[in-house]
Amino acid sequence: MTKEAKVKTILVSQNKPEPGKKSIFDDVVAKYKLKLDFRSFIQVDAVPGKDIRRKKVNILNHTAIIFNSKNAVDHFFRVVEELRIEIPQDMKYFCLTEGIGLYIQKYIFLRKRKVFYPKTNLESDFLNLVLNHKTEKYLFPCSDIRKSTIPDFFKKHKLAFEEATFYKTVSADLSDLENVFYDIIVFFSPADIKSLFDNFPKFKQNNTRLAAFGESTQRAIAEHKLKCNIPAPTKDNPSIVKAIEEYIKKVNA
Repeated sequence: MTKEAKVKTILVSQNKPEPGKKSIFDDVVAKYKLKLDFRSFIQVDAVPGKDIRRKKVNILNHTAIIFNSKNAVDHFFRVVEELRIEIPQDMKYFCLTEGIGLYIQKYIFLRKRKVFYPKTNLESDFLNLVLNHKTEKYLFPCSDIRKSTIPDFFKKHKLAFEEATFYKTVSADLSDLENVFYDIIVFFSPADIKSLFDNFPKFKQNNTRLAAFGESTQRAIAEHKLKCNIPAPTKDNPSIVKAIEEYIKKVNA
C-alpha cells in the first residue's frame, strides 16, 4: 500500500479570521509548520427585512430562535435592526454549537439572555436539547440552502416551528484558484462542494485530501464521486481540527 504524501499546505473554505483573532487551526499549523490559507467558497446575500415582513414572518410571535451558523446570527440581528424590532429579554436562543452560542455575544449580553447549546458538536445532541424545551415557539432563520434535519425533527415531534429565509447562499468566484493545489481542502457545508464544482466542473481529486465537517458535507463529497479522507465529528475526533491533526500525525510521521 502506497503511503500518503505528507501534508504541507491546507486551504480552509472559510473567510480569514478578523485581524487580531486566532483561527482554530493556528496551533496545529504552528506545530507541524504548515502553510494555511483561507478562502470562502460561498458568499452570502442578505434578504431585506422588508421582504421577510412581506412574507408575514413575525419574529415576536416566537419565544425561541434557532441558530445553525454564525451567518444565521448575523442576518437575524440585521433584520431585527432593519425592522426596528425590540427583542424581549426572555427570548431564548438555541445554538447548534458552543461556538455559535458564544458568537451571540457580538449582539447581546449573555447574562441577560438565555442561550442554549449542546456539550458536543453533534447535531443529535442539539436536537435532544430542543426536546427538553418542547413548549417554546421556535423560529429558524436560515439560508435558502439548508439541510432538512431540523425542520423534519420539529415536524416529527409536532413542535411549534417556523422557518424563514433570512439570507441566500451563492457560489463565490474561485477562478484564481484554478492552477493552485493544496494537500488538504477543508469543507464545512454542501454549498462549499457545490461552489467547487460550479467553478471547476471537471475537478479531479488526485492527491488532494478532503476534510469535511458534518454528515451532509460528507454526503455531498460522496455524491460527486470524491473521497472524504478526514471526516468530523466522530467519536474519536469531535472537532475538524482534531481530525486533521490526527491525520497529519499519521502521514507526516
